[in-house]
Amino acid sequence: MSSEHINANYKWYMLTLAMATNACVAAAPLICITVLFKEISTALGLDLVQIGLTWGISSLPAVVMLLAWGALGDRLGPTRILAAGAVLIGAFGALRGLAYDFPSLLAAVLLFGCASPLVAMNTIKAVGMWFPRRQLGLANGVLAMGFAFGFMIGSMISATILSPWLGGWRNVLFFYGAIAIALSVPWLFAKSAPGGAMPIRQTGAVPIPQALRQVARIRRVWWLGLIMLSVGGCIQGTLGYLPLYLRGQGWLASSADSAASAFHFASMLFVVPIAVWSDRLGSRRKVLLAAVIAMIVGVGSLSMVDGIAVWLAVVLVGMVRDGFMGVFITLILETEGIGATYAGTATGMVMSMSALGNLLAPPLGNSLASIAPGVPFVAWAMLAVVGFLGLYAFQERNAESVLVTG
Repeated sequence: MSSEHINANYKWYMLTLAMATNACVAAAPLICITVLFKEISTALGLDLVQIGLTWGISSLPAVVMLLAWGALGDRLGPTRILAAGAVLIGAFGALRGLAYDFPSLLAAVLLFGCASPLVAMNTIKAVGMWFPRRQLGLANGVLAMGFAFGFMIGSMISATILSPWLGGWRNVLFFYGAIAIALSVPWLFAKSAPGGAMPIRQTGAVPIPQALRQVARIRRVWWLGLIMLSVGGCIQGTLGYLPLYLRGQGWLASSADSAASAFHFASMLFVVPIAVWSDRLGSRRKVLLAAVIAMIVGVGSLSMVDGIAVWLAVVLVGMVRDGFMGVFITLILETEGIGATYAGTATGMVMSMSALGNLLAPPLGNSLASIAPGVPFVAWAMLAVVGFLGLYAFQERNAESVLVTG
């Protein structure tokens, strides 16, 4: 059997493993704590402010660690980082279950936040080394679908099914930790790169200072980071505020939470079709512009609609959220000067700026609720407008050589 045929089959195994890692190591263990907060607050005596701080502070380490893990993946290779990282994430995630008060829980969440960003950076690079450009949008779409599936399942079953079955919130966190550690095994034995010639391949280990210097010199990477800061901040603020807003509008708690679940379900359904559309259209930028328009319309309309129109607005934004992420990551890899060689560092730099937006946008938007409950949605929609303008001015390059040589 030829090496090309072996590679063609193995790339789908790598994509499946990466998707499972996104869902079970990164997404579900992260989101599960939000639905377990009621139990946790009762056990540890937390108030609403402490609960909010526990959730928000998990994004703080990502500002630095996203870039660090991406650069380390470029240096050591993504499969090694994912094998070791799954163990770290599993251990730190389980450590949250040993918390006995607010400071100990906060410390465990910070440690978990330091390790968890490594997954997205390195599954992207691992898959990018195996797939040709004509399938790269599809591959990144599947990776994004893994996150959407993990978020949906983690929020659906952690409190209502797993906690009663396993005997409480601590055991749920131990359970997710065990799954993450188990997934380190297949990464330990995974091939580090295709055996034969492929359109996208690793070109050798890159020293971290060299990778940082190379990526920092590329203006398009900083431009993409600013776009992601704006769009990501819009989505982060909306997701955090939506359930509280709907409760304040008189919705039942179950209905308000279901609206958030509908967001992730719609995202999971549409992420791959959007990614395939970008492959066939031949322009990532056009697809991304359409997605941001849907976000602006959906988020902005939440400030003025009620009833069934709220569900329509939520589904509209959810339809394009993870599809946007999958296509946007592909655009980063296809940017001139990046390719597979600097994929981890470039993606880490862009997502570090996105994490900064995730930190700033929610409190800034929430502070406007004193004017009127719907005003935060208007602010976040305007933030997405900034991202749209930046994306409109961005000039993509569709050259095969960009992916090969970086």
